[in-house]
Amino acid sequence: MSKQEKDDLPITAARRGDEDAWKALFQRFRWPLYVFLSESIKDEQIALDLLQESFIRAHSHLDTLQFDHKFGSWLFGIGRQLTLLHLRKKQPWFDSEDELLEEQHDNSNDPLGVLMVEEQLKQCLDALDDLSFHHREVSVLFYLQEFKLEQIAEITNVSVGTIKSRLHFARIALHKILTRKNHEITPRTID
Repeated sequence: MSKQEKDDLPITAARRGDEDAWKALFQRFRWPLYVFLSESIKDEQIALDLLQESFIRAHSHLDTLQFDHKFGSWLFGIGRQLTLLHLRKKQPWFDSEDELLEEQHDNSNDPLGVLMVEEQLKQCLDALDDLSFHHREVSVLFYLQEFKLEQIAEITNVSVGTIKSRLHFARIALHKILTRKNHEITPRTID
């Protein structure tokens, strides 16, 4: 988040109960938080419920926020905790163990390359579904939501080193998943 965006967050007014301030905060964070929750939970309706609950809890506990400029990572942290609670209720065996996975790069600039990049982006987004919860979560926060490593560490309540490790292994995993899927879809040859 840029310094301008930080300065524009109406946290003080929201603390006073200003309804317009809460609307502004909701407008600013609803879509990014929804994307994060829906990618984490893989259920649109539950993601909407968790989004609503995240804002309700943020409203109830705004007085506990120590640094106003950290509202975004604090709110995402609330959403993450609600997601984990949901997953633990639904899947009691859920834990934080992750698999090892691999990296992919693309540097296309021509028109055909742009189409290829768009297709690869779609494939990457589809491949996120196959990642473990923790790899998917840091990937969404870092690549799609563009949070900094330190912010992701705050949201997930783990060290920056752990975030770097999870991102590394998520890239490895995405590469393996995409490689496997590309081999499954082989073009037909003309005899």
